[in-house]
Amino acid sequence: MNHREAGEYWDRNAEAWSRLARAGWDTYRDAFNTPAFLEMLPDVRGLCGLDIGCGEGANTREVARRGARMAAVDISPTFVRLACEEEAREPLGIRYGVASAVALPFDDGAVDFATSFMCLMDIPETAGALAEAHRVLRPGGFLQFSITHPCFDTPHRRNLRGPDGITRAIEVGGYFTPLDGALSRWTFSAAPAAAREGVRPFEVPRFNRTLGEWLNLLIGAGFVIERVGEPRPDDETVRAWPSVQDAQVVAYFLHVRARKAAIGV
Repeated sequence: MNHREAGEYWDRNAEAWSRLARAGWDTYRDAFNTPAFLEMLPDVRGLCGLDIGCGEGANTREVARRGARMAAVDISPTFVRLACEEEAREPLGIRYGVASAVALPFDDGAVDFATSFMCLMDIPETAGALAEAHRVLRPGGFLQFSITHPCFDTPHRRNLRGPDGITRAIEVGGYFTPLDGALSRWTFSAAPAAAREGVRPFEVPRFNRTLGEWLNLLIGAGFVIERVGEPRPDDETVRAWPSVQDAQVVAYFLHVRARKAAIGV
């Protein structure tokens, strides 16, 4: 499977994904994953940024609200249409376009920074996507991205709960087993049955990489790793969002900020 074929799956997911996410059922994103990403993000006021794999635009808009001049791309025309509709409703100056992460329609050194929220692990040509992000960054610019955590988003994963329903451990296996496009079918578990009525489960192709592979791909693309985060919800967050309690047991997400060398370095 290549990025175009993977993108077709995401385009079919886009309408239902966006409706449920905008209704508040993407709880892991809203409760702690995106807030932690934004807390780790450097000051971007006045900078020119690119959001790679923007989906329906919610996270792009959060970066724009921090004062960045944002462009954003997604391989799914449906996601881009939905993002443009929201931009028309509440303009933030974001320019959206349909494009693949492995063929960005931007000149070399065109942006000061790039973000990618929960996208890069869904692209089979990971090296190509990282190379493109590096290309479009100005010297000294940075890429900050989030992905599912390679150590815990494995081919086998089982949530081990006690009689009280509280997660005590996460059982993982197959860490070194490549998936290469194996389909996963699921939906937002927090969404009640009424919200999911008539909604087909998302079909998501999976392209797992080990942690070592991710680090070596970044180094191979020419990046210098600057900061790493493994967000977890605190107790207050879990009281407000009980469904994310299992994310206190292991790291479900990995955040990385990597920088392109400045000229002369």
